[in-house]
Amino acid sequence: MSILLSLVLIVIGFVLLIKGADFLVSGASSLAKKANISELTIGLTVVALGTSAPELVVNLISSVNGHTDVVFGNIIGSNIFNIFLILGVAGVIYPLSVQKNSVWKEIPFSLAITVFLFFVLNDRMIIGGDFNRLSQIEGLLLLVLFVGFMVYVIANSTNTMEQEEIDPIPSFSNTKNGLLITGGLVGLVIGGKMVVDNAVTIAEYYQVSQKMIGLTIIAAGTSLPELATSAVAAFKKRSDIAVGNVIGSNIFNILFVLAISSTIKPLNFDTALNIDIYVLLIGTTMLFLFMFTLAKKRLDRWEAALFLVGFFIYMVYLFIRK
Repeated sequence: MSILLSLVLIVIGFVLLIKGADFLVSGASSLAKKANISELTIGLTVVALGTSAPELVVNLISSVNGHTDVVFGNIIGSNIFNIFLILGVAGVIYPLSVQKNSVWKEIPFSLAITVFLFFVLNDRMIIGGDFNRLSQIEGLLLLVLFVGFMVYVIANSTNTMEQEEIDPIPSFSNTKNGLLITGGLVGLVIGGKMVVDNAVTIAEYYQVSQKMIGLTIIAAGTSLPELATSAVAAFKKRSDIAVGNVIGSNIFNILFVLAISSTIKPLNFDTALNIDIYVLLIGTTMLFLFMFTLAKKRLDRWEAALFLVGFFIYMVYLFIRK
C-alpha cells in the first residue's frame, strides 16, 4: 500500500511541476518584455535559480547527513540529464536558436567549470594529495566564480537582440508577474520534492545503492523542473528561455549548489564518478560543436535527437554498470 501511495504522490508531483513550469515561463517572459531585459538573461537567472532549487534542497540535506554519493551523483547526474535529455526533448519539439553570447561565452564557461570541477575533485590523482574531495576552500572558490558569473549576466542584461515576432509575448501587470513566478517556483520545488522523496522510497524498497539513486532517480527528479520549463518554453517557441535555463542550471548546480554543499562540510569524492563527469564533458562539448553545423547557432532536431540517443545509451550503461 505504501508503494502505491508513493506512485500516486509522484503523479501529483508531476502535475505540480508542469503547471509550475508553465506559470514560471509565462511570468518570466512577461517580466523580460516589461523590463526590457532579454529572455536569455531571465533564463540564466530567475528561471535557472528556481529550477535549481530542488537540487539545492536535496544536496543540503544530503551534505548535512554525510551522503556524499548522493550530493555528487545528484549534481553530475542532473547536469547530464539537462544536456542530453532536456535539450534533446526541447530541441526535438522546436529547433533552438542560440544567441552569439551563449555560443562563445556561456557554453564554453559551462565546459570550463566542469573541467575545473574534475581537477579539484581529483586532488590525489593529479597532485598526490591525501584524498579526493571538494574542500570548503574549493567550495568558496566556486562561489567566487558564481558571483563573477552573476556580475557578467547582470552587466549584459540589456535586451539588444532582435526577436522574431512569431508568438507575441503577453504583458501582465507586475503583481500578476510576481504571482506567476512565485507560484511557479513553489510548484516546481514542492512537485520536485514530492517526486524525489517518493521515488527514493520506492528505490530503497528495492535496495538500490545511494550512488545509483543519486545518478538516476534523484538526478531525474531534481531535473524535472528544468525538463518541464524547457519543454514548455520550446512549445511556446521561447528558445532563449529553453537554452538559457539548461546552461544556467548547469552553471548554478556546480558553482552554487555544489559550492554551498561543500562549505557546510568537505565532501569526499568517489572517483568511480569520474566516468560520469567524462559523459558530462562530452555532452557539453557536443553542444558547443553543434553550434557550427548546418544552421549555425542553432540546435537542430537531428542534433537534439543525437542527444536523446546518447541519453538512452548512458542510461543502459548505468543499469549494467556495477
